[in-house]
Amino acid sequence: MALPTLLKDSLELPVVGSPLFIVSGPELVIAQCKAGVVGSFPALNARPVEMLGEWLSRIEDELGEYKSRNPGKKVAPYAVNQICHASNDRLMKDMETCVKHKVPIIITSLRPPAEIVEAAHSYGGLVFHDVINVKHARKAAEQGVDGLILVCAGAGGHAGTLSPFALVREVKQWFGGAILLSGAISDGYAIASALTLGADLAYMGTRFIATQEANADETYKSALTQHAAHDIVYTNLFTGVHGNYLGPSIAAAGLDPDNLPAADKSKMNFGSGGNMKSKAWRDIWGSGQGIGQITDVPSVAELVERMKREFDQAREDFLMRVSA
Repeated sequence: MALPTLLKDSLELPVVGSPLFIVSGPELVIAQCKAGVVGSFPALNARPVEMLGEWLSRIEDELGEYKSRNPGKKVAPYAVNQICHASNDRLMKDMETCVKHKVPIIITSLRPPAEIVEAAHSYGGLVFHDVINVKHARKAAEQGVDGLILVCAGAGGHAGTLSPFALVREVKQWFGGAILLSGAISDGYAIASALTLGADLAYMGTRFIATQEANADETYKSALTQHAAHDIVYTNLFTGVHGNYLGPSIAAAGLDPDNLPAADKSKMNFGSGGNMKSKAWRDIWGSGQGIGQITDVPSVAELVERMKREFDQAREDFLMRVSA
């Protein structure tokens, strides 16, 4: 399908920066939107709960001022991620704040979000829901979401195991909304590949951790430039949901990355206390398999400009190959 109207003339690249626990804050989101890609953050990153409104006001004010000073620039809308799980005791309060601020895009995770869709649509907002398989995709589509984020094999943090060739092509057979593809997307060539496969937008997380504006420890950023796909470990130990993590950070926490026990799903907790007790995201670092392409820690603006050049080159290379 064509991009939603909200996104048609506001993107320099067809990219949504995924919401990163701890890492995504106003600085990163604002930089992403100014560079022409959608910036997002988890509502739970704003602590205490009253901080969410302050973050939204800051993002809106700074982007509004930037648009006024740069009328010819493409400035992307921003998004807020809501964890739709029974343990998230902030969900409805946070959604009230999002509705008040008319957040352009709501990204939802876990449970199909009927009430979230209704709330966002009440003011013209979009809802994108992340899924790892067709079963979950159908459930979300039934609730009226505007887009599906297909979290495929190799994505950082919580991720699925399906190949994008399988999941994208199968979902496109029946879903008419926007399709976002996540999984080891780290440069402009991967963005172009996602669109060639049939996605409308690329959904990128790990690459934005290694940027100057990201709220990540410098050791974390540096580690992403030093490791590759073989260093990624897929486990549900830390949150109860399977995800990809950087193996050396697991070892640094005193665990054997090659011999991790399974988690008790009944202990999943996305509430006000988050998952900090398990040290997931803070000390045990989420990372996708695409880190082999990460070699530096640029500003977001520099990264997006580089990816634009790579994207254009990838398109030229593709046309040359198919016409040969």
